[in-house]
Amino acid sequence: MFSALALFAFGFANAQDDAGFKAGVHVGFPMGDAGDFYTLNLGLDVAYMWNVAEDFKAGVTTGYTMYMGDEVDMGILGKYDVEDAGFIPLAGSAQYSIMENMFLGVDLGYAIYAGSAEGAEGGLYYQPKVGYQTDKIEIFLGYKGISNDGDISSFGLGAAYKF
Repeated sequence: MFSALALFAFGFANAQDDAGFKAGVHVGFPMGDAGDFYTLNLGLDVAYMWNVAEDFKAGVTTGYTMYMGDEVDMGILGKYDVEDAGFIPLAGSAQYSIMENMFLGVDLGYAIYAGSAEGAEGGLYYQPKVGYQTDKIEIFLGYKGISNDGDISSFGLGAAYKF
């Protein structure tokens, strides 16, 4: 985590023409067991990317992602409202252009739990994605997962503006 923050600070202090920020939003639908307890995944994303090679970029990413809790019917025990679960990912990011405007990417790091539920924790954060990009925008489909003695995951759509 420290190395990712140091890399981000170094990049910010030494910004170059071949590097840049991007900021965006995402929306997703919880999958697997998470689909039984959460209705929607919403969030904000920020990244700083460097051109490592002609078609390859690497950088750091963070933001906030929230899984909105659902009401679960527990049969004779009644209904239970699941608390929203928020996370702050701290991750490395890589992106490879497979064609002029198409890319494959992955984010990998740790997601810090940012909610109030007792006993809840963060976990390994991963997000493979495929998308379309221009000089100023990026649109992608991705599978986001957070793992720690179980998974919370979603399949979603994101968009970002490049600065």
